[in-house]
Amino acid sequence: MNRNQLRYFVAAAESRSFTKAADQFFISQTAVTQQIRLLEEMLGCPLFDRSTRPVFLTPAGKAFLTEAKAILERMDQAIDRAHGASTGLSGSLRIGYLKGYEQSGFTDFLREFHQRHANLLITFYRCTTDQLAAGLLGNQFDLILTWDSTNLKQDERVDWLLAEEVGLVAALYAGHPLAQRVRLTRRELRGEPIIYMSPAETLDSYGDAFFMNLYKEAGYRPNILFCSSDSESILMMVAAEEGVSILPDYSARKHAPAENLVFIPLTGQGEQEEVIAAWRRDAQNPALAQFVAALRQAGVVCLKAVLTPDNRSWTPGRLYRELQREHRAMGRG
Repeated sequence: MNRNQLRYFVAAAESRSFTKAADQFFISQTAVTQQIRLLEEMLGCPLFDRSTRPVFLTPAGKAFLTEAKAILERMDQAIDRAHGASTGLSGSLRIGYLKGYEQSGFTDFLREFHQRHANLLITFYRCTTDQLAAGLLGNQFDLILTWDSTNLKQDERVDWLLAEEVGLVAALYAGHPLAQRVRLTRRELRGEPIIYMSPAETLDSYGDAFFMNLYKEAGYRPNILFCSSDSESILMMVAAEEGVSILPDYSARKHAPAENLVFIPLTGQGEQEEVIAAWRRDAQNPALAQFVAALRQAGVVCLKAVLTPDNRSWTPGRLYRELQREHRAMGRG
């Protein structure tokens, strides 16, 4: 049994004519008839009742038609997958990301990657850090982009890379007494009602402990009015002048002062968050290996090491393009 025999059989069965089947493949009727007879000999039963015109399928032929179509479909899928795998352009990738990160410059890198791997289906899932960690370990995601609020770096089942080091900003309403400042320290927010952005909405995660320690080092315990992992809800409360907040700067990039919001960079040691890309060490998905390799090649995971005063404001996508341009220039040299 071969692919052509199945194709000729399906065409003849659907058209109820050997002549019409031959016309579909631009071959002679004799060739179609011979291949179908070979198929019948292999199966040990007739597939067509040839005593009438047009021809009809026998009961065996009707049963085999359904199977033949399924076999051809599976063969086509296998061919596509094999071809895709040979060019590195097939498969799927499930990426979980922390709430708000859709506003970051990392989307530039994702766009670049998708343009180079158009046949790779990448799906995205917006979650809290707790959900991301559980989803990764539960094999719901191939890779996650997250604050390490659950200390995944120490989990022996997980590999990780630094995706981005993000500065923190104070989110104030436009009429706040500090709204005209160029820079702020955490200490200067003492006594303010804090609308706290938590990595996990629990106030007791590994990430929360890190941020609470920053308040402790600033000399006070924060007056937390409300806790959420949803930056949009937090900013609505700030705009309503209910309090102030501290957020990663990517949460501020798509908001304007017209929304009664002002964002001021925080200065001081530790006033940044690390966003990591994490995946399971036992993962077998070739698409994941491609994605991680692209991260390594792009240098996105080395932002902390390669940032300079001139490029500190670049997005990962721009950094990727600049590194690629530099690599090509070195190759020409």
